Amino acid sequence: MTTGLALTGLMLAVTACSPGSDVRTAGTGPTGAMAGTGPVAVVASTDVYGNIVKTIGGDAVSVTSMINDPNRNPHDYAVDARNQLAMSEAQLVVENGGGYDDFVDTMLSTIKTRPTVVNVTAVSGYDAKPATGDFNEHLWYDLPTMIKLTSRLSSELTAAAPASARMIADNAADFTSRLRALEQTEASIETEHAGYGVAVTEPLPIYLLDAVGLSNKTPEAFSQAIEEGNDVAPAAMQQTLDLFGSGQVQLLAYDTQNAGPQPEAVLAAARDNDVAVVSFTETLPPGEDYLSWMRKNLQAVSAGLDASSRQ
Repeated sequence: MTTGLALTGLMLAVTACSPGSDVRTAGTGPTGAMAGTGPVAVVASTDVYGNIVKTIGGDAVSVTSMINDPNRNPHDYAVDARNQLAMSEAQLVVENGGGYDDFVDTMLSTIKTRPTVVNVTAVSGYDAKPATGDFNEHLWYDLPTMIKLTSRLSSELTAAAPASARMIADNAADFTSRLRALEQTEASIETEHAGYGVAVTEPLPIYLLDAVGLSNKTPEAFSQAIEEGNDVAPAAMQQTLDLFGSGQVQLLAYDTQNAGPQPEAVLAAARDNDVAVVSFTETLPPGEDYLSWMRKNLQAVSAGLDASSRQ
C-alpha cells in the first residue's frame, strides 16, 4: 500500500530484505555495549521507535532516530551522511517495515557490519501482504503491537547489555503497564462511542480509531490517493465532502504532516459543519514522549466525540 520513503545519497546496488522480514543476526557490529563496555548503539527509522527504545534501555543505549522532524512529511525523508554513519556503527536497528521505511533495508545492504534488526511489522504478526485491501503500516498507533515490541526490545537490549538487565526489565515492565492503561482508555471510549462515524485524510490513525470502536466512512479511493501523493478523483472527493453535511461522521482525523489542497478542503468541510477535528502526526510532537503523545491523542478523540454527542 504505501510509499517507499525517498532515498538519496546511496547509489549502490540494493539487496534489501523483504519489508515483512525480521532479520535477526548475531551482534557483529562494532565492539562496545554488545561486549558490555558502553551503551548499545541503536538506530531507529523514526523518533517514535527511538523514544520507545530509549524509554526501555535508559542509559544503556545511545539512540539515533532518522525521521524526527514534526514539520515535514516523513515520506519526503532523504538519507544523510550522519545517518549513514550511524547505521554503519549500529548494533541494533529498529525499523517499521511493511513498506514504510524501505530505506533502512537499502542502507543495511550497503554496510559491512550486520546489526541485529527488529522489524516491527514482523513483530506485530500482521500479514503485510493481505489478499484483499491494503496493509496499514502505521503500527505505532496499535497498542497491542507496541506491547509485543516492548517485549522484543527488552530481550534484545538485555542480550546486548547484560549488566543492565535489571534496569531494562524494570523499564519494560513499567512501559508495558502504561501501554495497558492506554488500552483501558481505548476500551472506555469504545463503551461510550462505539459505532460513531469517522473520516480520515489518510489511514495514519486507523488502528487507534478501530480500537475505540469508530466506523471509518472515508471512501478508500480518497485516503489511498492522499497517502500515495496522488490527486483524488472528483467523484471520490465529492463523496468525502458529502460525509460532513449529511451527518455520517462525528469526527475528522487529520494528518498534519501530509497536508495539501484536498485534505485542507476536507478540513474546511468538517469545520463548516461543526464536525470535531483531531490532528494526528507520524512523528513525535515537540516535548512529547510516546506515552504522553498517545494519551493526548486519546484524550482529543474522546473530547471530540463527547462534543459531537452533545450536538
